[in-house]
Order: sequence, then C-alpha cells, then structure tokens
Amino acid sequence: MTLYLLSIHQPQGERPPEPEFLAGVMRQVDELHDELTAAGSWVFGQGLHGPETATVLRVRDGDVQITDGPFVEGKEHLGGIVVIDVPDLDVALAWGRRYALATTLPIEVRPFQGGAGA
Repeated sequence: MTLYLLSIHQPQGERPPEPEFLAGVMRQVDELHDELTAAGSWVFGQGLHGPETATVLRVRDGDVQITDGPFVEGKEHLGGIVVIDVPDLDVALAWGRRYALATTLPIEVRPFQGGAGA
C-alpha cells in the first residue's frame, strides 16, 4: 500500500451562495469518507481555513522571519487535504476523480516519499 495526498484546490473568493449546493457537496464528501474508511484506505483528511490565515516562516541571513499571508499569491489556494493508503496510482486517481466530481474542484494526487503506507 502507498500513501497518497489528494490536495483540494479552491478558487479565491466567496463560496457558492446556494446552501443546497454546498450541502450536496458535503454529503458526497462524507459518503467518500465512509467508503474509504470501509475499504481501510482512509488515513486523514480536513479542510483548511483561508489563505489569509496563513503564517509563513522563511530563513533570511541565518534568521527566521515571520510574515502574514500565504506563501504564494494565486487565484486558487489549498482548501483541504485527504491522505489515503491505496495499492497504486490508478486506485488513488480513481478516488481523486470521485473527489473532483463531488466537489467540482481541482484535485491534485501525489504519492508520499518513502513508498509503503502506515
């Protein structure tokens, strides 16, 4: 088994105003969580606060400087993550595809270094 990170990329700005749309998305995400748990592949997942809550630590001249805001300015930001433990990339991509359909957001699928999962 291999650990994969499913990164959920969210556009900047307000969330969709229709409460029923967001409720439907969350229902589908909860169903995916339940299926991953039942399959023994769920490791961890959580949404993130907006990029305006970020703090960046950066080394400059041997000292660590702390600044507010995201590391990268962009039209999208990391909105949440899911870590799964699955046999291979094909299975990880299948779960990623389901998250993309459920959330209507871009999903980046990447393996962790080191091979086997927990």
